[in-house]
Amino acid sequence: MVHKPSTFLFLAIAIATLVGGSHGANILGLFPSLSPSHLIIQMSAAKVLAEKGHNVTVVTVIEPVVTHKNIHLILVPLTKEEAQLMSDGIGSMSKSDNRNMALSMLQALGQIDFIFKKNAEILMDDRVRDLYLNKDNKFDVVLSGYFLNEVQLGLARKVNAPVIVVGTLPPNQLMNSLIGNPLEVAYVPPMGDSVERGRAMSFLQRLTGYTSSLFFGIVTYLTDRRNRNLYEDVFGDDPSMPEYSKIIKNTSLIFYASHAPSEGPIRPNVPAAIEIGGIQIKDTPDPLPQNMADFLGNATDGAILLSLGSNVKGSHLKPDTVVKMFNVLSKLKQRVIWKWEDLEKTPGKSDNILYSKWLPQDDILAHPKVKFFINHAGKGGITEAQYHGKPMLSLPVFGDQPGNANEMVQKGFGLTLNLLSLEEPTFREAIMEILSNPQYTQKVASFSSLYRDRPMTARESVVYWTEYVIRHHGAAHLQSPLVHMNWIAANNIDIYFLFAVILVISILLFKTVVKFILRKFFSKSKKQKKQ
Repeated sequence: MVHKPSTFLFLAIAIATLVGGSHGANILGLFPSLSPSHLIIQMSAAKVLAEKGHNVTVVTVIEPVVTHKNIHLILVPLTKEEAQLMSDGIGSMSKSDNRNMALSMLQALGQIDFIFKKNAEILMDDRVRDLYLNKDNKFDVVLSGYFLNEVQLGLARKVNAPVIVVGTLPPNQLMNSLIGNPLEVAYVPPMGDSVERGRAMSFLQRLTGYTSSLFFGIVTYLTDRRNRNLYEDVFGDDPSMPEYSKIIKNTSLIFYASHAPSEGPIRPNVPAAIEIGGIQIKDTPDPLPQNMADFLGNATDGAILLSLGSNVKGSHLKPDTVVKMFNVLSKLKQRVIWKWEDLEKTPGKSDNILYSKWLPQDDILAHPKVKFFINHAGKGGITEAQYHGKPMLSLPVFGDQPGNANEMVQKGFGLTLNLLSLEEPTFREAIMEILSNPQYTQKVASFSSLYRDRPMTARESVVYWTEYVIRHHGAAHLQSPLVHMNWIAANNIDIYFLFAVILVISILLFKTVVKFILRKFFSKSKKQKKQ
């Protein structure tokens, strides 16, 4: 009798565990991005769901640094030739002036055109095809990592599961059409721009926004054509598959890596637009590697973190630029942690500089000794710095980075310089300005408080809305009618045309009636005169 309570407790726990485990969903993540920084955000969403007890299968091209025991990884790696082609493309972009975001993105698309083909090849890989050919595989929802790759939405149809797109940007023109999120160029600036609080967009801002919208419209059209052809290559042999135009109208939700109430721009979003900015940031930082912990612990004058992201390597930079950066950083009182891939060929030796191939960036930024962050203005890095209240010096390279840097400067969180024309005096002056002027730290610290103030954390949002889509079998009731409308109907062009036709007919009828009346009047007058 003495042992019965403990026995009952053991049985109760066992039953609860079995019942809880039976409710774990089967989730498929398609994350073929060739950018490690994109993969961090996407894998962070998958990890949250795995931690919740769901069974997650993820397809990637590169080995993720974020993972979990409940995540089954299917790795379809690049060949050595493809990896070199990718590296050469990024190296070329890092040596070009890419401060214009539109031209930068156009160049990026041209440089890494093989991304489209690689996405199709991944979908045709035997291990990926087995996900739907093996009838024992059942998935409740598909997470589709976005990078102009709508073609992979066809795989969600193959496994007969609803799809949630995981983006690495705020709501934007390239993705919004998947859920019918409205395009409001009159008061919502293009990606990377911001409007000062309490003010409307100026004429120049609206003109810039409109021309940017035209550019992104062209990009969307070109990528849509490419994806349509790839869709035929991948799924064209299956007569049961709908045509491409129908496949891209079946997205349940989009997870955007943003938080509009704090970051802006303030804009209308449909219910299917869920913002999860900061999903990659841990609630509690992990302990740093011992060498980094000791290095920062002894930084009596504080420390600086320098990382140009996961795509741009030190070898991509101009040698004289690296020398100039080292000359400035090695003379600082502050300690510097510098992300550098080739530890056999570092920029130089200095007691205040620690080089590392890989950095636990989020954990380092959380350290109280880190004073500010020298970065490439990638969305992920800026988000982490904002969350931890660290000012920034941005050296943007390509894509959305110049716009991100400009927006960061407008908000007063730091400064930006052109990496291609970087000179020692201006680099040193920018660093000393941020270190000596407390306004940058104060402004980003104030923003950090606002950024964290949410009814649901990013992690809670991912779990709730993913399970919501599963519970409601795709949540079709959230879909905007705009998804199923063409451009003419969505903009009421047909109604305006009808009004124009009615107006023209009315004018013609009025003109005819007036002419008729005038003829009658003048003919009557002539008769009276003759009499």
